[in-house]
Amino acid sequence: MKSYYRYRNKFSAALCPNRCPLCKTVISPFDLYCDKCTGKIPKSPQRRYAIGGYPVVAPFLYMDEYAAAVKRFKFGQKAYYARAFADGIAKAVLYRYDDASFDVITCVPMHKSGLRKRRFNQAELLARECAMILKLPYADTLQKFKKNQPQHELGRKERIDNIKGVFRVIHPSAVKGKRVLLIDDIFTTGNTLGECARLLKKAGCREVRCAVVCATLK
Repeated sequence: MKSYYRYRNKFSAALCPNRCPLCKTVISPFDLYCDKCTGKIPKSPQRRYAIGGYPVVAPFLYMDEYAAAVKRFKFGQKAYYARAFADGIAKAVLYRYDDASFDVITCVPMHKSGLRKRRFNQAELLARECAMILKLPYADTLQKFKKNQPQHELGRKERIDNIKGVFRVIHPSAVKGKRVLLIDDIFTTGNTLGECARLLKKAGCREVRCAVVCATLK
């Protein structure tokens, strides 16, 4: 894993300096955070449950510098933050799901219109990085075939109806009997993760657990 990052980062470092996702200080291409921020990272991950009772883990709370960092990652074209955030997700997974053995890692998909606008799916970047860290296969299992209003623009009650009927499982036979780790960036009400997990279970998944970068306060 370390050799992979050395290979990749020697090229990216020539284009732009690596910065700490939390405080934006310039750091070594091989570091994830600056020394100061590394010392502040929470030791115990958050635990939540998505709609439907699916467990969710997160290394950070969605507040202060962590919330600001995720927003830069998501809306500010800071795709390289995925490596640091995925490291936190992987540690949270190993800490909270020590009894689990996953067959595949997947992510919450984006609609094609949103993908064209943002140019990357932040959940997919996180999931692919986690797959490398945890040495598990990554697979696209879900498709967002219907465009809907962004969840963060809606109230809690409106989010439930907004997320219905917008996702589908790509190939049900490919996930049947599998233990799946489903990844997204932020946990708020748990509607999106819950709907995606429900569809995966309906398609025959043996088990679905979830992980995100940040979770809101309970």
